[in-house]
Amino acid sequence: MNAAPTPAIEVTDLTVAYDERPVLWDIDWTVPQGVLAAVVGPNGGGKTTLLKAVLGLVRPAAGQALVLGRPYREQRRLVGYVPQRRTVDWDFPTNVLDVVLMGCYGRLGWIRRPGKAEHAQALAALDKVGMVHLARRQISQLSGGQRQRVFLARALVEDAQVYLMDEPFQGVDATTERAIIEVLRDLRAAGRTVVVVHHDLQTVPEYFDWVTLLNVQLMANGPVADVFTEENLRRTYGGRHGLLPIAGSAAGGWPGKP
Repeated sequence: MNAAPTPAIEVTDLTVAYDERPVLWDIDWTVPQGVLAAVVGPNGGGKTTLLKAVLGLVRPAAGQALVLGRPYREQRRLVGYVPQRRTVDWDFPTNVLDVVLMGCYGRLGWIRRPGKAEHAQALAALDKVGMVHLARRQISQLSGGQRQRVFLARALVEDAQVYLMDEPFQGVDATTERAIIEVLRDLRAAGRTVVVVHHDLQTVPEYFDWVTLLNVQLMANGPVADVFTEENLRRTYGGRHGLLPIAGSAAGGWPGKP
């Protein structure tokens, strides 16, 4: 009998606390390889902290996180990360192409300079997200949606096996959202794993095939068809009905997106 594939992400007994207040409590979380996964839950539920714990950016009070069977520090070249836009200094004096080229440094190191091959790869990534015509523009001059596309292009250049993205759809226009989800679907089709912190419950069944419901504790985790239920959403959001799907609307009981 063949052994089960190594999970893309495996978190065991994870607890993270800020000022002695638990932000994540006793989390056991597994994401299989090759899925497009959403992490959803209320504000303050620990979604960003969960990604940071996997990346070693926060120190857990207990537990461990593995990427493809090993700690992140041993797998960093296999992981791409797109942080929240608001955490970035967009006044830093650099242009779009240089930001995307930063995705090459994981394999080049900080001493070697990107060459023709890396420049070609960066331009191809910008073309994929519809930004190649702005390659020489200063990042401070970009709109919010354009900045998100630049971050996505940088992640593509990293050529990772596992991508962690923190709110990539936050504050973008409909055109940019469609462009982003198409790129994420292409990554999944290529066998990559993509984990996305996401807020729009209406689009979860349309965009994702795996979902994690989180509110300090892990409320549910698995294929969207199995765990993205009204009962689990009520448990996750504390019964705040305004956040929940409207029974009977659209196919399958979920409201369609305008």
